[in-house]
Amino acid sequence: MSELIHDRRRRKDLLKHMITQLHSGEAPDAVRPQLARLLGKVPYDEVVEVEQELIADGMPPEEILKLCDVHTAALQGTLIAGPVAPLPEGHPVQVMRAENQALGFEVEALEKLFTRLSELPEDEEAVDFMHDIRVRFNSLMDVEKHYLRKEHLLFPFLEKHGVTGPPTVMWGKHDETRELLAAAIESLEAAGKVNAGEARSVVDLVLRPAAEAVSGMIDKEEQILLPMCLDKIEKEEWFEVARGSDEIGYCLVAPEKVWQPKGVAPAARGNGGPVRLPTGSFTTAQLEAVLNSIPFDITFVDADDTVRYFSHGRERIFARTPAILGRKVQFCHPPKSVDLVQRILDDFRNDRQQHAQFWIELGGRFVCIEYFALRDSDGAFLGTLEVSQDLTAKRALTGQQRLLNYVEAQAHHE
Repeated sequence: MSELIHDRRRRKDLLKHMITQLHSGEAPDAVRPQLARLLGKVPYDEVVEVEQELIADGMPPEEILKLCDVHTAALQGTLIAGPVAPLPEGHPVQVMRAENQALGFEVEALEKLFTRLSELPEDEEAVDFMHDIRVRFNSLMDVEKHYLRKEHLLFPFLEKHGVTGPPTVMWGKHDETRELLAAAIESLEAAGKVNAGEARSVVDLVLRPAAEAVSGMIDKEEQILLPMCLDKIEKEEWFEVARGSDEIGYCLVAPEKVWQPKGVAPAARGNGGPVRLPTGSFTTAQLEAVLNSIPFDITFVDADDTVRYFSHGRERIFARTPAILGRKVQFCHPPKSVDLVQRILDDFRNDRQQHAQFWIELGGRFVCIEYFALRDSDGAFLGTLEVSQDLTAKRALTGQQRLLNYVEAQAHHE
């Protein structure tokens, strides 16, 4: 038996068998004792490798996502987290752990409020409780920046090192958590003056599931994702993660010190020679200034579906960091929208379509998103250009303005 337990390949095969049992409908409570008896403790990296192998064997990521929480429940108490190495302040993992502590504090505070609410008489007014709960959920909504940094900074480097399955599954869990949090905020806004009985129904149906989703993701990060990232991502790459983090922002807490590893310097910015085009030329500095000044965001994806460029204007609509450069565009979108992205790319590549357009309401803004097929003079497909533009102010224009009017500048000087 000891040989079986310490045989890595056999242990992974048994873990795959356990997950297959879960997918066939066997309850976690029935599978967990079997796992503990046969395997003892499961190193976190083996869970990651098994997940990757299941996807390679043909199991859709959506299926793993569907029962991800069941897997976690079955593994509860058996996972061995990776070593918690001491990290300098400002290191991206140290920052994410600090954010997880802050998020965990909010979840614990919510659970205490839920417990106190459960002790109230059913017909007693619960407005104050719902207000306090709303304050905590407003804090939890800050988790969006934490998830964005994972999606746009950590996941690209994991994919570069051959780890594609776990990031796909985790991004799907992010989206589930986002939906639960949005539903929680909506229910709190609609609650109004409720009694304790009505408030408890809202807690059980909407609020507690959202808080548990945030808590569950903290566990997945601490036990699996962050140890895996420390194993896979190299020092120079961590510096790129740190540089990109400021642009996206931090969740509840922010690093007090700027971290820079010894022996790693920022990538040099070359001046470059002139960029000559049929209708003129630019220096690289001039071209960069032009592209960053146009009143919309652009992202270029080459013919192999790889992100090669994005503009860096003052007010980006969607988060972009240098970590996405060289990344397959399919990995830059949440799993639920990948099919649509793939359809657009296939239609462009096969000359079935040349343009796709969407428009959405986003945080009170009217945003237009367009995709253009790029071709050379012979019609060969060069790639795809994504253009995103905030049209809110332009939609509000009326009449005409035919004279120069520096309204903001005049107000400033006055």
